[in-house]
Amino acid sequence: LDAAQRVGVYHDMYLLRMEEALETDYPGLSHFLGSKRWSRLVAGYVDAHPSRGYTLNVLGSKLGEYVSGAPRLSHRGFCRDLARLEWAITEAGDAPETPVLTDDHLAGVPPDAWESARLVPTESFRLLALDYNAPAWLDTLRDDDHDHPLPRRRPSWVAVCRRGDTVRRVPLTRPGHGLLDSLARGRRVGDAVEACLRRSRSRPTGGQVFAWFREWARAGVFQAVEL
Repeated sequence: LDAAQRVGVYHDMYLLRMEEALETDYPGLSHFLGSKRWSRLVAGYVDAHPSRGYTLNVLGSKLGEYVSGAPRLSHRGFCRDLARLEWAITEAGDAPETPVLTDDHLAGVPPDAWESARLVPTESFRLLALDYNAPAWLDTLRDDDHDHPLPRRRPSWVAVCRRGDTVRRVPLTRPGHGLLDSLARGRRVGDAVEACLRRSRSRPTGGQVFAWFREWARAGVFQAVEL
């Protein structure tokens, strides 16, 4: 090989390495696009956002943003939501380990203290509001079921967090997403619940709200209660 051909070998291998690194973080998106469209997307992405650090762990941090304007990409909105969801899973998996609330912790909070209490989310917590059925599609990939649903507009809300070595996705309702968003921003429990009830057309009952709290705590959403 002449000099240009030898350099070309390294050039091609670089793109293959970028594909491998990004496919680790985006297995669903790469599977959905197929090898040719995935390779084209990666080539455009690393040209626009080349690796600047010593690690490839953060290489894909802007892929969801890039997908929104990527040329010649079909199902753009679905791909964007799928990328956002998969990056949230990656971030949750890489986040620092923090303690999580247990049922005993929750039971130890005096009932009259809840109204003014604040809940502290774990480092791994991520909250998403999506426009497409990306979570349902990703479920079929996880279960190794190749009969994937067709991409379609369907609002969905999901919390992503990690407990121990397990990253969990918690499906939410619209009112549940609004409540969890308020709590994660540091709003007092009483104020957050009141706002949730005021905004929601289908007013959740006290039992439903309590069930949400218990599910979120067991999934690893919160690390502490500040009284």
